[in-house]
Amino acid sequence: MIGPTTAIDASHGEGGGQVLRTALALSVALGRPVALRHIRARRPRPGLQPQHLTVVRALAAISDAEVTGDALDSTEVTFVPRTLRGGSYRFDIGAIRGSAGSVALLFQALLLPLSLAAQPSQLRLRGGTHVPWSPPVSYLTAVFLPALRRIGVRADLTLHRWGWYPAGGGEVEISITPSSSWRSIHWARAIAPTLEGISAVSRLPRSIAERQQARMLDRLAAAGLSATITLVEDQTALGPGTMTMLTATGESALAGFSALGRRGVRAEAVADEAVDPLLAYLQTGASADDHLADQLIPFLAVADTPSAFTCPRLSSHLRTVAWVVERMLPVRVTLAEGLPARVEVRAAPRA
Repeated sequence: MIGPTTAIDASHGEGGGQVLRTALALSVALGRPVALRHIRARRPRPGLQPQHLTVVRALAAISDAEVTGDALDSTEVTFVPRTLRGGSYRFDIGAIRGSAGSVALLFQALLLPLSLAAQPSQLRLRGGTHVPWSPPVSYLTAVFLPALRRIGVRADLTLHRWGWYPAGGGEVEISITPSSSWRSIHWARAIAPTLEGISAVSRLPRSIAERQQARMLDRLAAAGLSATITLVEDQTALGPGTMTMLTATGESALAGFSALGRRGVRAEAVADEAVDPLLAYLQTGASADDHLADQLIPFLAVADTPSAFTCPRLSSHLRTVAWVVERMLPVRVTLAEGLPARVEVRAAPRA
C-alpha cells in the first residue's frame, strides 16, 4: 500500500540537485511518494537540467514510478514509486540533450535503492566520468565504494571509457548485489592512513601527468609524507583531459581529493589542488572527507544500528542531506561542530 506523500522544499539549504537525488533515492528505497517543489530555484538555470532529469527517469524506471513534472527546466516533481526491480539497465545522460552530466551522481542515486532490491542489478551508464562539480569515477572506486563495503553494500564499478567535460561520452559498467542488512560504522580518528594517488591524462602529452606526479610527490615529501602515485595514460576518451587524485586509507579512515586540469592552468597547480586539501584533512584527524560524509548519511540512515564518524567540517551539503534524510526516515542525524566535526546517525526517539 502506498503511504502518504512527503513534501520537500528542494530550495532548502544547499538547494541544488543533491536534494532531488537524495529524496528520490530514498523514495524508491522506502516505497514512499515524494513531492518536490522549488527544484534548484536559486541556480542560474533553475529546474531540472539533463543530468537531473536523467536521475528522475532512471529512478522511475527501476521502480515503475508514476511521475509528474519530469521535463527539462521543471521546478516541481511528484514521484510515486510502485515496484522496485533489480535487473539490467542502460542510461545515457547525453541522450536527453548533449551533456557531460555526471555519471557518478546518477550512479549514487541508483545505488541506494538497488542495493535493497530483491534481485541483483547490472548498469551501463554513459556521460561525464571526470567533470567539474561532482566526484570523479576514480573517487567512487577508490573511496566511496570501499567505504560502503565496510557497511555491507556490495557493488563493483568498471570504467570502460573516460568522459571529460565538455565532450562527455564516458561509460561505466556496474554490478550491484543486494544485501538484506547493513552494518554500522564507528570511525573516531584517522591514524597514519596509507596515501596513494593517480595522475592521469587522456589525449594529452604524458609529460603533463609526469609533472603532476612529480609535484605531488615533492609536496608530500616536504610535509614528511610518502605516497604511491600511479601514472595513467588513457586513449578511450572522446576528448582531452587531465586529473590528479590522492587518497588516504586506514582502518577508520577513507578520504579522497581530486583536481581537474583546465586550459591555462599549469600541471603543478592542478597537483597542488589535490595536495592542499589532503594536507588540511590530515591535520584534522577526521575519518572521512567532506564529500564522503554527506554521501554516507543516506546509507547509514537505513542501516539497522546507529553509526558515528568524524569529518573535517559540517558542510552545507552535509547539513542539507541530513535535513532531507530526517524528513524521509524516522532517524536523527546529530551534527557536532569541532576539529574534527562529528556525525551520528541513529533512530529518532519515540514521541
